[in-house]
Amino acid sequence: MIPVQVKLNKAEGSLTLGYADGSSHTLSGEYLRVHSPSAEVRGHGPGQEILQWGKKSVRIASLEKAGNYAVRISFDDGHDTGLYSWTYLYDLCVNRDKYWQAYVQKLHDAGRSRDPDVQIVKLM
Repeated sequence: MIPVQVKLNKAEGSLTLGYADGSSHTLSGEYLRVHSPSAEVRGHGPGQEILQWGKKSVRIASLEKAGNYAVRISFDDGHDTGLYSWTYLYDLCVNRDKYWQAYVQKLHDAGRSRDPDVQIVKLM
């Protein structure tokens, strides 16, 4: 599904996508950063994903249209290598709760935090 409106909220560092059916979804910079389609996050194949942590305060710095099929998102932590296709962004919108819970669980399992200033020490 191709959005009819793409709006960057620089103050919040978030992206809002509006669709022809009237739905609207706002995605945080953190959420988009940890789900980047880049090799830095996804790895180079199944099972090679690299858990992103400490990204709680990451914001979207800018957007750049990539043809008619995607947008390149640059983040304020310097990451800018992923092309977010319209299909992938829609998937991130409609599955946000499921993907977010899975991400938070992976952080927990790895003993990592969303906050870059927090270190977790597992005692058991």
